[in-house]
Amino acid sequence: MADCIFCKIASGEIPSKVVYEDNFVMAFHDIEPQAPTHIVIIPREHIASLDHVSDSHKDLLGHIFLSIKKVAKALDLKDGYRVVSNCGHLGGQTVSHIHFHLLGGRQLQWPPG
Repeated sequence: MADCIFCKIASGEIPSKVVYEDNFVMAFHDIEPQAPTHIVIIPREHIASLDHVSDSHKDLLGHIFLSIKKVAKALDLKDGYRVVSNCGHLGGQTVSHIHFHLLGGRQLQWPPG
């Protein structure tokens, strides 16, 4: 989508501090970190939210989670981390492009919201 900030990051139109990328996903530092380590992982394909995922996305979603594992290992988050995906306005989603937050580097609290 032409006006999607994450699509612009994925295409290189908007610079980001990338920690991982391949043909299907990109992972970069969040510009408003909520933990010492806060990475955003996005698919290069525009999918608005979890509500827009279909059966055709099964392989991509698996790839995203394997990529998250690679990023967590590369960033030495061996003591633990959290993966979050917000869906919809009340769920806290502020960018209409499915994305996952990788948070770590400190003791995370529960419940989160």
